[in-house]
Amino acid sequence: MRALLTAILAIVASVMFAIPAFADDAYVGDVAAGEKVFAKTCATCHAGGNNAIISSQTLKQEALEQYLFNYRLEHNVEAIVYQVANGRGAMPAFQGRISDRAIADVAAYVKSQSESGWGE
Repeated sequence: MRALLTAILAIVASVMFAIPAFADDAYVGDVAAGEKVFAKTCATCHAGGNNAIISSQTLKQEALEQYLFNYRLEHNVEAIVYQVANGRGAMPAFQGRISDRAIADVAAYVKSQSESGWGE
């Protein structure tokens, strides 16, 4: 019962915190713009979808499914938005450091690249 309640609370919290990034007219992100944000903001640690800090936690499809709860369920971009905005562990939070639009853009880019295998 406790595990079920924890899972429900995690889902509700994820949805609540992901919504602000999409507040302006249901903006879902621009992959091309996201590529530029990624190159400037994320590539130092995540070049090619890898992870220079924790090698197992890459941005590849299998790792996103394993480490991002909402992504595992529906492969939705909101899970990536939440991770970028709020950070976790060694990854810093980018909410307030870059715009909500830039967060949505980079999330769209990461989702797109993970689905295509990061050019492999």
